[in-house]
Amino acid sequence: MSRRDYYEVLGVSKSASDQEIKSAYRKLALKFHPDRNPGDKDAEEQFKEAAEAYAVLADAEKRQRYDRFGHAGVGGASQGGGAGFDPSVFTGFEDILGGLGDIFGFGDAFGGGRRRGGPARGADLRYDLEISFDESARGTETSIQIPRHEACETCSGTGAAAGTKPVSCPGCHGRGQVRFQQGFFTMARTCAQCRGTGQFVASPCTACRGAGTIEKQRKLTVKIPPGIATGQRMRLTSEGEAGSAGGPPGDLYVVIHVQEHDFFSRDGNDLHCEVPISFPTAALGGTITVPGPFEPQNLNVPEATQTGTTFRLRGHGMPDVSGRGKGDLLVTVRVKTPAKLSKEQKRLLEQLAEALPEQPTTPTSKEEREERGIFDRVKDIFG
Repeated sequence: MSRRDYYEVLGVSKSASDQEIKSAYRKLALKFHPDRNPGDKDAEEQFKEAAEAYAVLADAEKRQRYDRFGHAGVGGASQGGGAGFDPSVFTGFEDILGGLGDIFGFGDAFGGGRRRGGPARGADLRYDLEISFDESARGTETSIQIPRHEACETCSGTGAAAGTKPVSCPGCHGRGQVRFQQGFFTMARTCAQCRGTGQFVASPCTACRGAGTIEKQRKLTVKIPPGIATGQRMRLTSEGEAGSAGGPPGDLYVVIHVQEHDFFSRDGNDLHCEVPISFPTAALGGTITVPGPFEPQNLNVPEATQTGTTFRLRGHGMPDVSGRGKGDLLVTVRVKTPAKLSKEQKRLLEQLAEALPEQPTTPTSKEEREERGIFDRVKDIFG
């Protein structure tokens, strides 16, 4: 039976690059895979045909023979029935199977498209740092000490003893994976001999015992910007675990925890607080001094101020961690009732109570109810 041209099967030109051939095959493999087309013999044949074409065109030597002699130049590939389908010779076949795995749940059985044994980035680390409220407001500089794995200085991170070097793993021939046939597919799993690194250390370094890294306590200086809040984190680039096989180190993330303040509570960049004022100040008005995160502030209290009233002092809150201005300070006033009164003070308050307008038996508005409540409290305490 005549065979279709392999370039025609994949839908590419004879001048197509390796990447174009690979991309074309992947699309066809995803489209006609038997698991996506159960019971469809035509789709199964097209899948096998595409796989056979890719097995030839993905191999530079086979492709050259095919270009010169056609199907006759690639032997078994011309015998039909997918005889030329050999996944073990595919360049980048793990990438294709990785895509199939996303759809059909193969997971890492095909190696996930990731070549093992090459340089690998080190792991990121986390450090939880507690600071005071004042340090959060003003910023600070502090030292921390972290345990981390660093490249062994004795072997320069190779894991091999002096005068030796790692060699290609004999178990997987440096691939980091060993392959085995599972029905139609060639499966892959991590090499147990080299644990996926692709390298084998015959004479391990005595300092790190072949690991290539040694745990050390490292002291670092951390600059805390003003305005930082609980839960925010700072990234210290390349201060994490050492990479392997020459890979870059990971990063260190410092997570901030700010101690609660006895007086201020924080909401974004705004600060809230409550301050007591005397009854005369609430009634007649006046100026009071309010503590601030950096320095005391003056607050003008207008006359007839009710307890629970909140005033906003703009620009006197916490700094924005990005350096763009400050939040506000919101001050809620509470009228303070004196615990003890002299006879003269009682007499004066009694005169005030008599001078105040008589309250209706049943308040008719919210303002009247609040006013009656204050009056009753004063009368109960001082009467």
